[in-house]
Amino acid sequence: MQAYGTDIDAANALKNKFAEIKKAIGQVIVGQEEVVDRLIISILCNGHSLLVGVPGLAKTLLVKTVADVLDLSFKRIQFTPDLMPSDIVGAEILDEARHFRFIKGPVFANIILADEINRTPPKTQAALLEAMQERNITSGGTLYKLPAPFFVLATQNPIEQEGTYPLPEAQLDRFMFQIWLDYPSFADEVNIVRTTTGASHVELSKVLDAEGILYFQELIRRVPVPDNVLEYAVGLVQKTRPNNDTAPAVAKQYIAYGAGPRASQYLILGAKCHALLQGKYSPDIEDVQAMAMSVLRHRVVRNYKAEAEGITQESLIKQLL
Repeated sequence: MQAYGTDIDAANALKNKFAEIKKAIGQVIVGQEEVVDRLIISILCNGHSLLVGVPGLAKTLLVKTVADVLDLSFKRIQFTPDLMPSDIVGAEILDEARHFRFIKGPVFANIILADEINRTPPKTQAALLEAMQERNITSGGTLYKLPAPFFVLATQNPIEQEGTYPLPEAQLDRFMFQIWLDYPSFADEVNIVRTTTGASHVELSKVLDAEGILYFQELIRRVPVPDNVLEYAVGLVQKTRPNNDTAPAVAKQYIAYGAGPRASQYLILGAKCHALLQGKYSPDIEDVQAMAMSVLRHRVVRNYKAEAEGITQESLIKQLL
């Protein structure tokens, strides 16, 4: 890990590293600029992300590519209706010497791809809760620390509802971002087909490592935030709560439950990182607004009236902004 003289030097280095990371990922992933930005920001902020998109949009490939470029250990867990908690965290087994021994599950890696997380029952979904929040798991009364850094990047299919178990709000709230992947543009799709049906093979360079990520996570924590930006972020989150005095009419009319304090924390953390990546040394209100959709989208619960009238979370958040 390279040493940087001051926090300003480190901030400039982070901006350059970010450009290198995006360039490396761009060798494999065509387009999806905003998706890549959000994914990298969530990792630099030590947060988890939920990727939502129809099949075939390279969600799995994107996460694998990010793990390669950041030189992090990577495990993929395919969530199915018969998956058990022990299949994720590991289990105690009786070895040949008649002693119980803990066999670590796939959760012991830097980046966990929880593929189609809504295909497994709540009991198994909940197995990830402790890992995501506490960065450790408990088995047989013993605490096991997970490797640092540790990220859960989960995927979800928004169109196939049969045989799925919607994520409970408690688990959704543990994801810093919900990131939507859209279909590629015509030009991007032509490029995708050209590169994926040819014989060329891309060798990815390692741009950052675990030590570097932990260093930059600490740097982001040290970024100063003006009071007006802090108050704007908290005020925006409070506006999503229909019972709050500051909630506008649209929130009272269409929102059942608003976002909790974790949303305010993630708005500020995301704004700090976004500011550094834009070459600024302190976030402003525009940085908070840039993070708002990804942070609030899965935390704003619409009421029946909003669903009946086809009003989306996105349109509600845009009105609150």
